[in-house]
Amino acid sequence: MTARPRLGAVEFVLRDTTRPLLVLGPSLGTSVTALWGDAVGLLAGVRDSADDAQAAEGAQVAGVAGELDVIGWDLPGHGAAPTPSADELDGLSIADLADAVLGVVERAQAQRGDVGAPFWYAGVSVGGAVGQRLLLDAPDRVLGAALICTATCFGEPSGWAERAELVRRAGTPTQVEAAARRWFAPGFLDREPQVALRLLAGLQTADRFGYAAVCDAVGAHDLRGRLGAVGVPVVAIAGSADPATPPAKLEEIADAVPGARLQVLDGAAHLAPAERPQAVADLVRDLVRGRVTA
Repeated sequence: MTARPRLGAVEFVLRDTTRPLLVLGPSLGTSVTALWGDAVGLLAGVRDSADDAQAAEGAQVAGVAGELDVIGWDLPGHGAAPTPSADELDGLSIADLADAVLGVVERAQAQRGDVGAPFWYAGVSVGGAVGQRLLLDAPDRVLGAALICTATCFGEPSGWAERAELVRRAGTPTQVEAAARRWFAPGFLDREPQVALRLLAGLQTADRFGYAAVCDAVGAHDLRGRLGAVGVPVVAIAGSADPATPPAKLEEIADAVPGARLQVLDGAAHLAPAERPQAVADLVRDLVRGRVTA
């Protein structure tokens, strides 16, 4: 690459160093705000008094249980990210995105006064792939990670290359119909049309070149056999109805990472934080409280 990719940065709740810092990552075609919006309040401000005493005993937990500083990042050309230049997208890799995420984190930490401190991470699909790279490439920076609806390898590169070429030529609206089938479990569109429509609207407006470059990066992502080196707590979260990264993909991650926990959410497909915000928030809070051990 000739230029570090510019990511969108979203400060959901950013206060001070008495609160653990949680970094959220998106799925391809989504903005982090649309994907995680319903879960953020549960992560940032819920007081769970019944569990406060237990949480206070966890050496890695600071502040009141359920109260986290929460920031997110957006892929190039998605959500809050600027329109990417050709230099930013040339040869884009998941490792490049992970490096750029560290830049987003450091800018947020400059406001908190703890630049370089370790943080917690939760990411979906490509955001989960970025989480895997952070765990391997910056092991001293990540306290633990929730890897959600993701994989160590997302399938044959040729399929991703075909999708990338179509989107470069005809735009992201070509992906809306297939995404609606992939992203949401049966019945979700009828039950929660506003949630589904905000996510699909973000896909339609995503930059086609940014989307295509991320497709190529996902196609090249392959960390099979490498996650045994991870030494921090990890929870792998799958959707029982996810056709893109079925539970077996998350089981592979949980089996590879020493001490990792696998959780399959019934009735969820590929965008679990949007479909099951309470369940995902509970699992992430368990991670931060030290209830998932490496």
